[in-house]
Amino acid sequence: MTHVKIPAAAIAACAVLATDASAQTAREIRGASPYVAVENEPAPKLIVDPPLPEGLAIGVFWAQYRVENVRIVQVFGAGARQVSPRIGHLHITVDDLPWWWADASDNNTVDIAGLPAGPHQVTIALVDADHNVFPGQATTLKFVVPEHQKTSHAGHHK
Repeated sequence: MTHVKIPAAAIAACAVLATDASAQTAREIRGASPYVAVENEPAPKLIVDPPLPEGLAIGVFWAQYRVENVRIVQVFGAGARQVSPRIGHLHITVDDLPWWWADASDNNTVDIAGLPAGPHQVTIALVDADHNVFPGQATTLKFVVPEHQKTSHAGHHK
């Protein structure tokens, strides 16, 4: 068996790198614990990326999102307003249609299939449990779907 002597400085450097890699706490990444009420919660925030070009090429809108200072869950109504940390969900509207749908899945990506070629817009709003938009937390993405082969509901080309 061969023994290799590793300088103490190399060991110390590895320890520092390992410490820096895990410097963020769970709370910094995941937010407050659901077991403790949060006093004076910061305002909710919605961050939405542009639609993925891979989806637009086939008539599908995929836009990744994340939220801060709010949890996306399937809880609605007046009682849900008293929950801490605060909860909410998304409302999604396509092309200024008069209706929207609610998404409380928190799956990180809005997915809308079957868009015809041409210009479109999708509005994604972060709302409270009573469906009220948190102030300033709606994003409208304008995009163009190129000519493409139509896909069926199962995602297969017709």
